[in-house]
Amino acid sequence: MMQYTKLGNSNLTVSRICMGCMGFGDAKNGQHSWTLDEEHSRGIIKRGLELGVNFFDTAIGYQSGTSEQYVGCALRDFAKRDEVVVATKFLPRTNEEIDAGITGQQHIERMVDKSLENLGMDYIDLYIYHMWDHRTPIHDILDGLNNAVKAGKVRYIGISNCFAWQLAKANDLAESEGFAKFVSIQGHYNLIFREEEREMAPLCAEDNIAMTPYSALAGGRLSKHPGEKSKRLQEDSYAKFKYDATAQQDSVIVDRVAEVAENHGVSMTEVSLAWLLTKVTSPIVGATKLHHIDGAAKSVDLVLTDSEIAYLEEAYVPHKLVGVMAQNTAASSGTAHVWSSGNQKI
Repeated sequence: MMQYTKLGNSNLTVSRICMGCMGFGDAKNGQHSWTLDEEHSRGIIKRGLELGVNFFDTAIGYQSGTSEQYVGCALRDFAKRDEVVVATKFLPRTNEEIDAGITGQQHIERMVDKSLENLGMDYIDLYIYHMWDHRTPIHDILDGLNNAVKAGKVRYIGISNCFAWQLAKANDLAESEGFAKFVSIQGHYNLIFREEEREMAPLCAEDNIAMTPYSALAGGRLSKHPGEKSKRLQEDSYAKFKYDATAQQDSVIVDRVAEVAENHGVSMTEVSLAWLLTKVTSPIVGATKLHHIDGAAKSVDLVLTDSEIAYLEEAYVPHKLVGVMAQNTAASSGTAHVWSSGNQKI
């Protein structure tokens, strides 16, 4: 049976499993060939609701907004608005916006309004800063987000793909300015990528910031026995970029997940997520087949022993940052950090 919890320092009650909706949307409008059309997306969303999932995560950048459109339409048809928690994300300013003098505040207002239009909703429960924008002062981002909260378009704000020091300083700035603070962090975290445990997890525990990690199953690698193939495993170039280089060392952990799953008579999905549920508020689990969300929902009932948790963890070795966070590292080391619109650098 689905379990629920509060999302950090918010009043939002969320299911322990969040449905990740990156796999929904018109493939012609996105980077991924494996995304689902609207009919199949609706079926998975409906199944998730039946299983007690009330937390849905999408983004304006997924398939040019068609993911938001599919999610919004399905939730309007299958659920009551006040019984679901909808999260979506916005991207940094474009070069064209910067050249045109569009401020961070103006950009966020545009993004919020477009997401609300896509979703067909009056407000967004959790509005997430998708990735750090080193060309826009964080003061402007926080001011724009706070404006959206004051306008009633957004209830709470979250952040994704940042370092612990960035989150800590942003929330300190928000507190000093009287702005809304980030209540959640959506980072890269799973059994074969545990770098969030170094600084982010302790910060979140200290400040009661919810962790809602993406790539909870490592693009399917933690849900399939060695040798098993899927369309996403074969075609998801971004996941290949993140995981192929460490496949040999990660295979030790994947084999242990399979072993523990066999001992319990459950799926690898259930074991991988049961482990993650001991660490975070609500992992984001992508689903492109009905059995994906079925397995995710079952994971909340699986209790691993301390010895099983240690067995799954002990083979881990440090991993290099990849993808968006690697870009964040490069940008952080190569530019001064502008924290206010007055160009005060800290």
